[in-house]
Order: sequence, then C-alpha cells, then structure tokens
Amino acid sequence: MTTARVTIKEVAARAGVSKGAVSLAFNHKPGLSEATRERIFQAARELGWAPNPTARTLAGSRVDVVGLAICRPARLLGLEPFYMEFVSGVESVLTEHSCSLLLRLVRNVEEEAGLLETWWRSRQIGGSILVDFRADDPRVAVAERLGLPAVAVGHPSLTGRLTSVWTDDATAVREAVRYLGALGHRRIARVGGAAALGHTAIRTAAFDEAAGALELAGAWQVTTDYSGEAGARATRSLLAAGPADRPTAIVYDNDIMAVAGLSVAAEMGLSVPADVSLLAWDDSQLCRLTHPTLSAMSHDVHGFGAEVARTLFSLVPGGAAGSRRLDTPVLTPRGSTAPPGG
Repeated sequence: MTTARVTIKEVAARAGVSKGAVSLAFNHKPGLSEATRERIFQAARELGWAPNPTARTLAGSRVDVVGLAICRPARLLGLEPFYMEFVSGVESVLTEHSCSLLLRLVRNVEEEAGLLETWWRSRQIGGSILVDFRADDPRVAVAERLGLPAVAVGHPSLTGRLTSVWTDDATAVREAVRYLGALGHRRIARVGGAAALGHTAIRTAAFDEAAGALELAGAWQVTTDYSGEAGARATRSLLAAGPADRPTAIVYDNDIMAVAGLSVAAEMGLSVPADVSLLAWDDSQLCRLTHPTLSAMSHDVHGFGAEVARTLFSLVPGGAAGSRRLDTPVLTPRGSTAPPGG
C-alpha cells in the first residue's frame, strides 16, 4: 500500500489559511502576522511537509534529484575507493538526465529510514539508491509503504520486494579460497567487513563453505569496520602466531585493509608473498600501486554504479525493472599471491 505525499493544499487546510498564505510563509514574504506564520509552520511540521524547488518536476513524474545515504564516517568514506567509483558511475548517468545527487552520511539505518521519509514527503527527491543492507532492514518497509522509487544494491534475500541489483559475492569468495587452495595454501584467513552487513554474512558463509570443502588445516575470519586501522589490527593478530600456526594467505574485504595488511607484514619482517599471500576485494588503483602489486577480486565498480542509476530511471514514471545480478568479481592474480614459501 502506498502513502500519498502531503500537498500544500492540505497544509493550508490544517492551518485554516489559503495556499497563497502558505507560500508567503515559506518564502518569508510580508503580509502575514507572526501568529499566522507560526500556525502554518506548525501545520507543515505535523503533516511532514516542506516546500522544495524540485516539486514542479517531481509532480510530472520525473526524477530530478536522487537520494543516496551512506552509513560511513566522513573520513573513511573519503578514503574508500569503492564508493568514490560507485558514486562517479551513478553521477555519469544522472548527468545524462540533467539530474542531481543528494548525498547524506548517516549514523545508522534507522536514521536513514527516517531520512527517506522526510526526503520523500518534502519532495526533495524523486527516487533513491539504497546500499549496505542488513537482515530485517527497516528501509525496506519504509520504501514500500511510501511507494518510493528505489533501487536496492544488495542480494534479493535482504531487499524484500524492492528492485535489487547485486554482484555474486558468494561465488567470488569461493573462487578466491579455491584459488589459494590450488596454490597449496592450507591455512587461510579472511578479514571481513562489519558483521551486521548482509553482504558480509553472505561472504562469511561462502568462506566457511569453501574452507570446509577443501578441508583446510586452518581457517580464520575476523570482522572489522573496513578501515585501514582495523585491517592492520586484524592482520597483526593473525600473523602474531608462530610460523606453523599463522595463516599463509589472507583475503581482505576491501582494498584499504589489504594495503594496510601489506604494511603490517613488512613491519613484522614477513615477505609477501613468500611468507604470506594477500588478496584484496575491489580492484582499485591502490592495488596496482603497492609493492608487490595486490592480487584482487575485480569488477567494474564505475559501471556497476551507472547500471544502478539506469535501473532507477527505468522505475519512473510507473516503470518496472526486474532484480538482477550484474556480475561476479573476477580474480586478478598479481604479485602478492604465490604458493606458500614461493
């Protein structure tokens, strides 16, 4: 069931004034008493309404502004190549449609769920891109109730009835573990992202499955916050054991942590890949600037962002787009992986 957005007419009726008076109040024009102006503002607050210049285009069922909220500290987001590439891909399509991106950083998904409602009811956005899904994610119910045109970047098991676009993380993780196993590694670790994220859980299950199938002598998984600092701490902890007990290969859930892990290995006097092989997720420029260069699970993040934006435009006005898997990250071996002792 969809919920209609509040109109200026409803605000006027609640405040007992004309639509013109509402316009005067919100445009800070003279001609109203302070008591009347405050009554109008109170009515707008109660109804969850606010004026916005994009209303004229949104009323014509166009997407003029797309909302994107990301639950990341600003400092970390600025360092994370994945989201920079993803946003650039989204922007490349928005530019073709003379459309703008409204980007907001939030502290949690509950805050984002409230933000979506505010954006939609105040006509600030014509659609939204949702990322980083959790199990029982509250944004799904909010978007469905509002009738908000939205594309969910996540596996359909996490995104309800929303149109979703995703990459096949499980297959990629299994490929990474099998590759390292084929090189002869019997003790493999994974430094993962936040445990609450749905795609982290998918990767965790796939790693356990692949490790079990290979009957590895040792398999470790550590969750982090994707930062270089957390990746470095996890790497130190994994490599602190003696040569016979520590992993000989580590898979990282992003490139920043893998680069940090490479530095930690050097700090501990270990050679990469002779003593420990490292494999990064997200093949950014960072992976090709290190020494040795980092092996990575690669996919076209810019193209992925562009396709997500195209999918959103296919939903408006009144369109429909099926959920679909876009690709599977592909293993790109480089200098940071080799047989144990190789």
